[in-house]
Amino acid sequence: MIDWIFLLVTAVIAWHALTHRNDDGENDIGHLLFGAIALLFFVRVLFVDILKLL
Repeated sequence: MIDWIFLLVTAVIAWHALTHRNDDGENDIGHLLFGAIALLFFVRVLFVDILKLL
């Protein structure tokens, strides 16, 4: 159950960070960086802990 909650939280963080725009309509490097990190954690937990593929 903890893995599913972790997936939900990291998915929301990654989605927000990767789609966030500043006032000029551009991406902020900090949001992109932390969004990419959250996406990596999401994929790792999904494939290794839940689907047991790797």
